[in-house]
Amino acid sequence: MERSNAAARPGATQPPTIRSVAERAGVSKSLVSLVLRGSPQVSDAKRAAVLEAVKELDYRPNAAARSLVARRTHTVGVLLNDMRNPWFVELLDGLNSVLHAHGLRMLMADGRLNRHTGEDFTRTFAELRVDGLVAVGTLPDTGALAEAAGRLPTVVAGTHDPELPRVDTVANDDERGARLATEHLIGLGHRRIAHIMGQGSVGELRRRGYEAAMRAHGLDDGVLMAPSDATEEGGYRAAVRLLGGRRGVQRPTAVFAFNDIAAVGVLSAAQELGLDVPRDLSLIGCDNTYLARIRHLWLTTVNNASHEVGRRAARCLLDRMERPDRPAERQLVEPTLEVRGTAAAPH
Repeated sequence: MERSNAAARPGATQPPTIRSVAERAGVSKSLVSLVLRGSPQVSDAKRAAVLEAVKELDYRPNAAARSLVARRTHTVGVLLNDMRNPWFVELLDGLNSVLHAHGLRMLMADGRLNRHTGEDFTRTFAELRVDGLVAVGTLPDTGALAEAAGRLPTVVAGTHDPELPRVDTVANDDERGARLATEHLIGLGHRRIAHIMGQGSVGELRRRGYEAAMRAHGLDDGVLMAPSDATEEGGYRAAVRLLGGRRGVQRPTAVFAFNDIAAVGVLSAAQELGLDVPRDLSLIGCDNTYLARIRHLWLTTVNNASHEVGRRAARCLLDRMERPDRPAERQLVEPTLEVRGTAAAPH
């Protein structure tokens, strides 16, 4: 009778086991386990023998079995507010570089999809027994995040809320960044500077920085703002309202946009209205994403150090996993201004 077992077929081999490694290295299975866990309680000679056997046999530890023994999955849940935002995606590079160096893998979920489906991804992560959670960007359901933070080491990155007990926050100094952008435009000689606003705590802080800079230079009468949803379409629509030449309102000579995506929308609106950037309209974005670095855009923007925010968030999470009861920490990353080609003195 024909057997279906792969080991019974000619030429078929089963994957190597920890027993195979132990036999090849001439040690016990428990010592192999110690080496694979990185234990210092192993001599250099035996560690080298085990690692050589692992390499020769191409042994790959069973992650599921290892998780059961260690009561850890070596995974981190990452709930991203919106994967369409390139600043958040670039933050993930910094986050992953540190986590990967410490043997942790990321499981990601898109918060935008969460809102559309009604699924609570924080609960899903808890069910998957992740070792920690990173929430990137402003999430609408702070209650679910607070509930998850009660069970998992949690860090919030790229936003300023919610403030929760034993939850670390790593964000930009958004108010300072907005002041840098506005003061740069004022220094170029602009007096009618508009701001395309964003939403949430980040939008509020950037608006506050813009207004503070205008007031500090006696330009209260030049304050002009339009709301947007931080998308290219939102930036386009806000720019059309601001630049369309309403009766009795002078057109602004400069715009500070909430983010680089909205700034791209402003560029489209300016082109449709026959305005040259920067000759007729100066423009500054925020976040210094890859969009700002595209050569034919070459956008002056606030650098919010996305990679550094990600790296710091990862280090906070690692520390929180080691010391879960320590007080919450709040870190602000200092912004800088990247001067490129979209801002100049008023024509």
